[in-house]
This record gives sequence, C-alpha cells and structure tokens, in this order.
Amino acid sequence: MNDSLHQRAKQLIAQERIEGLSAADHQWLQQHLQDCSECVAVSSATTQALRSLRAVSIPISANLASRTQFRVRLRAQQLQISEPRWRIVWLSSAASWIFGAATAPYVWRGLQYLGHRAGVPNIVWQMSFALWWALPAIAVGAILLAENARRGSESDWLTQLK
Repeated sequence: MNDSLHQRAKQLIAQERIEGLSAADHQWLQQHLQDCSECVAVSSATTQALRSLRAVSIPISANLASRTQFRVRLRAQQLQISEPRWRIVWLSSAASWIFGAATAPYVWRGLQYLGHRAGVPNIVWQMSFALWWALPAIAVGAILLAENARRGSESDWLTQLK
C-alpha cells in the first residue's frame, strides 16, 4: 500500500474521534483497517491514548471554579450593559447623518443668507456649515474616547482581583 492511503487512514482515525465521519469515509476506513495492520496499530494506540487522557485527574485550586464563574458573569454583565448603548449610539448617528444629508442644502442656503446679511466673511459661514456637518462625528468620537477611558479604568481593577 502506498503512503497516501496510510496518511488518509491516519487522518480519518483522528477525525473519527473528534468530528465523526461520513458513512462513505467510515466504510472506507473499516475496509482499510481490515487489510492494514499498521493502521490498526495506529487506531488502537489512538484509542488507548484517549482513554489514558480521560483517566488523568488534574488537581486545581478549590476556588478556581468560583473565580472563573465570577469572571464569566462579570463579562456577561459588561456585554449586556454596553451592547444596547452602542446600538443607540449607532442608530442616533445614522439618523443624524441622514437628517444632515437631507437638510444640507437648506442649511447651506440659510448660513449663506445669514452670513451675507450680517456681513460675515464667506470662510466663517462656510466653516460653520462644516462644523454643523461634522458635529455627529465629533459627538461619536467623544463617546468613543469616554468609553475607552472607562474600559481602561475597569481593566485596572480587574487586574487587582487576580
């Protein structure tokens, strides 16, 4: 038998223990194992190794499970708290941009009228329009900075729990 058949058999032996096999692959493997003593040895060694691993007990500290549960619950609470807030931020930003795009020509004309009427240089009322357009992005940026600062302070007290 060639090496590619043995390689396929070894791969299927491992896959059978982890993921399971399709009917065709299982049938091919069983047929191959009837003809190949080398692959039978690999299969039995794999089975024995898995039995040995299942029998090994690993000593852990008494409070490891409770600490792990605490951290999982804490992270779940953090995700529950932050997700609705982010949804609101994204929805309000999208609404703001849509509203801004719909009203941009009117705001432009209004600022132009006020600028000319008040005798303000063109650059001033044009910069006012740019500021009006960028205001949602500035607000979201401020929220993101505040959120990152809060996360930084949370990670400090999480490291103290270790």
